[in-house]
Amino acid sequence: MSSRRNFIKNIALTAGATSLVSMNSFASSGQEELIYVSGGDNIFKPIKVEGRVISNGKGIARVSISDGQQVVLTDANGYFSIVSHNQRDFVFISIPSGYEIKQLSNGSADFFYRIDKNKATNKVEFVLKPLQESDHTHHFLVLADPQIQKIEEAEQLLSESVPDMLGTIKSLGSTNVFGIGCGDLIWDKHELFEKYNQAVKNLSIPFFQVFGNHDADLGQRSDEKTHFTFNAMYGPQYYSFNRGEIHYVVLDDVFFIGKGKEYIGYLTEEQLAWLEKDLANVPKGSTVVVSQHIPSYTGYFERNPKSSSLGAMVNNREHLYKILEGYNAHLMSGHTHFNETIVLNDSLIEHCHGTVCGAWWSGPICFDGTPGGYGVYTAKGAQLEWYYKGTGLSKDVQFRTYRVGEHPDFKDNWSVNIWNWDTQWQAYWYEDGVRKGELVRVTAKDPLSIKLHEGPKLPEKRKWVEPELTDHMFLFKPSKTAKSITVEVIDRFGRVYSELYSL
Repeated sequence: MSSRRNFIKNIALTAGATSLVSMNSFASSGQEELIYVSGGDNIFKPIKVEGRVISNGKGIARVSISDGQQVVLTDANGYFSIVSHNQRDFVFISIPSGYEIKQLSNGSADFFYRIDKNKATNKVEFVLKPLQESDHTHHFLVLADPQIQKIEEAEQLLSESVPDMLGTIKSLGSTNVFGIGCGDLIWDKHELFEKYNQAVKNLSIPFFQVFGNHDADLGQRSDEKTHFTFNAMYGPQYYSFNRGEIHYVVLDDVFFIGKGKEYIGYLTEEQLAWLEKDLANVPKGSTVVVSQHIPSYTGYFERNPKSSSLGAMVNNREHLYKILEGYNAHLMSGHTHFNETIVLNDSLIEHCHGTVCGAWWSGPICFDGTPGGYGVYTAKGAQLEWYYKGTGLSKDVQFRTYRVGEHPDFKDNWSVNIWNWDTQWQAYWYEDGVRKGELVRVTAKDPLSIKLHEGPKLPEKRKWVEPELTDHMFLFKPSKTAKSITVEVIDRFGRVYSELYSL
């Protein structure tokens, strides 16, 4: 330790540091000795945060507490202690399974404590209330990119999207429902956060918020300075919590480079190191759900090889995948404004969601033809099931069919857009009640998107929107004598969706 201390002292002297603060470790916490070095105006001061996690007056053991760098567990009586510092803004609890998710006045989840940097010691008490029913089975909605920019879009969110989601929540028949706002809650207009918050409050379920590129404080010189508004409303931009047998993580993968609105998809070392510590308390083999705004991976760049991927995928995703090895992991994302489910390997699935706003509030669909909507997930123990819910549509609407002549690139074929398809789905076509075969998957544009979005004058509200290639279009070619056609789609959970078409 002495050689390490001398090394840091030398760095401080070389850099013109103004002070050196040393603090012995707390024996009970098992944390190593901390050396704080200041340079210029950035004076690092140790702050001790100590407290307890209780329920019904009794301490709760082995609850994870973190300041975003360190992760500690409560002792047998629910006590914890962290030696943090004045560059950390929050101490937060990884809400354990079996307890209610408290809500802030804006409807979002309340799981954090703001560190008072004027105090050398902060006293914290997290008071938890047991759930009235088991969360072994629970549900959550994933809302990607509400992205409201104008007051009329906010009103559409409140008048159309929210009632649809309320109907879905009611249909789940459970009190154990929460939401994940998967980033781009607004579109650069911070005054509209209140409208988004109103939508969340109207849903009457707790929401965990994800930081998106359009939620940022723009024009800053570095990424670290872009989160102030988000942090002020929703707390830390990365954290974890638990429901039933599943561990949930939220990360911030939007990294601004200090040049206007430019950013890349990137997970900082601080987050990756924290995630390793967070998952150290989660048994291997567990199901882990990670939510972040930018998808770790998308097929967009195979479809559009000349496009730049820096801002559309997580560039250091392989390191995230490495940390998640040994877990059954699901990655929740948005950002792209198309829907895509990619099985990355046997234990890792990327769920890139279609958007609440569709093609930026210009019409009923995203530019890949997916209806504007949201993801609906049900956890049963460690198993996860899901479907995509189009706003204003039945949950049984999982594809759209086009007849001969409707697709400009395949005029002799019927075409089908199965927007939530993945490699475990099956799709068949029947002619006059007789199964003829499987649908053939192609990379193509959606005919309705072509109709609504193609050309310099469409759509009227966002003339820059164009139809997007997708990998979830399918084709088949019936005989000219067919009297009826049936399209049958079976999802990975065995749910059957079918439509009969008379000719």
